[in-house]
Amino acid sequence: MADDIALEVPADLLLPPSGTGPGLVLFQEIFGVTAYVRSRAQDLADLGYVVLVPHVYGRLGDPVVEEGGAGLPRAMALLEKVDWQQAVADGVDAVAALREHPAVVGGVGVLGFCFGGGLAFNVAAVADPKPDALVSYYGSALPNLLGLASEVTAPSLHHFGDSDTYLPLDTVREIERAVTQDHEDVTVLVHPGADHAFDNPAPMFHHSEASAAAWQATTLWLADHLPVEG
Repeated sequence: MADDIALEVPADLLLPPSGTGPGLVLFQEIFGVTAYVRSRAQDLADLGYVVLVPHVYGRLGDPVVEEGGAGLPRAMALLEKVDWQQAVADGVDAVAALREHPAVVGGVGVLGFCFGGGLAFNVAAVADPKPDALVSYYGSALPNLLGLASEVTAPSLHHFGDSDTYLPLDTVREIERAVTQDHEDVTVLVHPGADHAFDNPAPMFHHSEASAAAWQATTLWLADHLPVEG
């Protein structure tokens, strides 16, 4: 746990091999802070980032649910219990706390998957100061957050699948129009054949080609927009 970061929810702090670097707040999927979320946090730390993972379900007992199958309805039920505005406030606090951490050298970005992708977008809109970069994977709440698009001033990268049963392609294009309007540095990538949550390794979700392509694009984009010195 992030013992040296004062937050009202539990959080994990991962340091890069160098001990210092730019900061990234990583927001979970609806299943909680799973082994998958932790592995992506470690991947980012290995790239040179100081990674903070707030446990959004910390106010609900911090459950972790099976990814897919029988766990899906339980995760959806948990999602109904989340106070969205409180989750945003906790995310804003996480960004602010990470900015103040002595290991952070450079900017601080936000990155999220599914539920966390929308949460990262909302945090990017309301945090003060704003995050320096935003990466959103198939942000499930984005259709309801497009009124905030003008407030998201950070450069951003958005990943979607063209076969997403939760965010149909027409919806993806609507999101794309909103997030790119009057913004110069927004990249929207739509991955062929990929359904929702395609980066998650659980068999019912994973699309290996889309996952690999999106992760490569993410690492290159972060290297450009939130560079690790040296």
